[in-house]
Amino acid sequence: MNSDFIKDLGYKALDSRLKRISDRISHDVRRFYKELGIDIEPNWYLIFMLLQNAEEIPIAAIAECLGYTHPSVAIIVKKMAEKGYLHVKKDSEDKRKQMVSLSDKAMKMLPQLEQIWQSCERAILKMLADDLGILHYLDSIDMELKNKSFNNRFKEEFLKTNIK
Repeated sequence: MNSDFIKDLGYKALDSRLKRISDRISHDVRRFYKELGIDIEPNWYLIFMLLQNAEEIPIAAIAECLGYTHPSVAIIVKKMAEKGYLHVKKDSEDKRKQMVSLSDKAMKMLPQLEQIWQSCERAILKMLADDLGILHYLDSIDMELKNKSFNNRFKEEFLKTNIK
């Protein structure tokens, strides 16, 4: 069986196709980091980038900027702190807030990481043949989902055709 089932399904498997592409890219970036002896995960780069121009940011603000859940950001931050890339401390005014900043180790690595990220960006642009039209579609999907959740959308469609 040589068929690509997910591709053959077309738009019906959009989420699976995007996940597969994301997984392939992340796997390859992870492998490259290991080849260079860098002990970071591909999904950490967004937090590195957010923090490189900031003194400290609360975990909640990171989650909001990325559109991730607070618990998922807290997990990433914890792993990064365990590896020595982040400092995490309680806010002096609101002890419930955890403030995050880059460690000296992270700051020293930023120039090398930025070179890697720029190489990744160039590779992505080449894959896209410099056509960033896909971003327009992703923006549109993202906005649609912000306006109305997919849960509500598919329930609505289900109820239209399955009410008896």
